[in-house]
Amino acid sequence: MKATVKWVDGVMFLGESGSGHTVVMDGPPEAGGRNMGIRPMETVLVGLGGCASFDVVSILKKARQDIRDVHTELAAERADVEPKVFTKIHLHFVVTGKNLKEAHVKRAVELSAEKYCSASILMGRAGVEVTHDYEIVEID
Repeated sequence: MKATVKWVDGVMFLGESGSGHTVVMDGPPEAGGRNMGIRPMETVLVGLGGCASFDVVSILKKARQDIRDVHTELAAERADVEPKVFTKIHLHFVVTGKNLKEAHVKRAVELSAEKYCSASILMGRAGVEVTHDYEIVEID
């Protein structure tokens, strides 16, 4: 896996993934930015959420669960001093569907956390307290 990051100006950077997709990263005005892009640490958090969500959706589809939506809310805390690393991250999965079995949803979240989500597992190994929970929204 490869990526490039190019400085644009101020504290704005353009990141390009090896697959050719780009993201604009910028800082707030007080840090010399123009607030025109996602913050780099927000990118890390969103990436973790995408990794875990990908797993949960894939596992639930394989379990033939009739999912209609998966919405993942992430809340993170960072250290007060430099480097302001993540200290805690909580993922809350909201799984919407028809006739969903709680055991399948619980297992999908557990498998993502313990076996499949590289980003979540990486954070845990780095000393970040990563927690997960879920709720099920049943539709008719």
